[in-house]
Amino acid sequence: MLQTYGKSDVTYDWYAGNSGVVGRSGKFIAAHAAHAGLMMFWAGAFGLFELARYDSSIPMGAQKAIVLPHLAGIGIGGIENGVITEPYGIVVICTLHLIFSAVLGAGGLLHSNKFAGDLGDYPENSKPQKFDFEWDDPDKLTFILGHHLIFLGLGAIMFVEWARIHGIYDPAIGSTRQVIYNLDIAAIWNHQFDFLKIDSLEDVMGGHAFLAFLEIIGGVFHICTKQFGEYTEFKGKGLLGAEAILSYSVVGVSYMAFVAAFWCASNTTIYPVDLYGEPLKLQFEFAPYFTDTVDLGSGVYSSRAWLANTHFYLGFFFLQGHLWHALRAMGFDFKKIGQAFDNIENTKITQN
Repeated sequence: MLQTYGKSDVTYDWYAGNSGVVGRSGKFIAAHAAHAGLMMFWAGAFGLFELARYDSSIPMGAQKAIVLPHLAGIGIGGIENGVITEPYGIVVICTLHLIFSAVLGAGGLLHSNKFAGDLGDYPENSKPQKFDFEWDDPDKLTFILGHHLIFLGLGAIMFVEWARIHGIYDPAIGSTRQVIYNLDIAAIWNHQFDFLKIDSLEDVMGGHAFLAFLEIIGGVFHICTKQFGEYTEFKGKGLLGAEAILSYSVVGVSYMAFVAAFWCASNTTIYPVDLYGEPLKLQFEFAPYFTDTVDLGSGVYSSRAWLANTHFYLGFFFLQGHLWHALRAMGFDFKKIGQAFDNIENTKITQN
């Protein structure tokens, strides 16, 4: 559960965020669906916004675009030497995102207002109850985790097959080409230490194919297995809970944001110069940040700079969120910090 500071009858206001889904698995699904809908809506709407402002006479990397370069990178838009030649494909993809966002939003509203707030309220052995869970139940959490991993694996397979059948943008030739994955385990292992320097699209697809295999195998494992014997501290007892699991999730997102930031800043195979602009350099003033190595004019920053810095600072704030929730999960009472400052102030007043 969320930190209650030793009180058993804590109630939260409607705006108290995560507390709204504590102990209510149906509401948890509603929040997930609505959140996915918001992300879908942003991607579709912002893609159309960037397309409306797109100027083919200016390099894409100098137009502060972040959605268009990603779509161009997977070969959508008839890209030739970094220039969009067939915008219709981008319109279709963005429109589909808007439609799916409405479907997901409707699903969130349906789960929130029509279906039971707690899936455990459904009849025994029904499909909804199959996905009911408690935060301290390792068997049910590993079962649900398994389904997540399988879907992630299927997504990776779809990307690999898209590159094989349709093709993705190759900056070496300035156009889209079909890429057959290179499933070289030794190369994949070695690239975990120098992934920022990967210069082969075949190796990139091979890494995704291997990742898909691991995720699906891991998903099947988590669905089919349960804790054997007593659930002890050795097996992780005490590490589960809404606050703890949230902290693990947030630090995972933070890690991915940092990796994406440095990869975007330096790699020109996955993030082509044609689409994102020249590689960046890392500087430090009040805080670290990435800056362009090419002067694009006063107040103009490359798409690469926008994307890398956004990922970097989001990763930083996600990391702070992880520390906050991890400490709360460990039982730390943040109210004691305020009390400590009050005591210091009262001591000063008394001494004076």
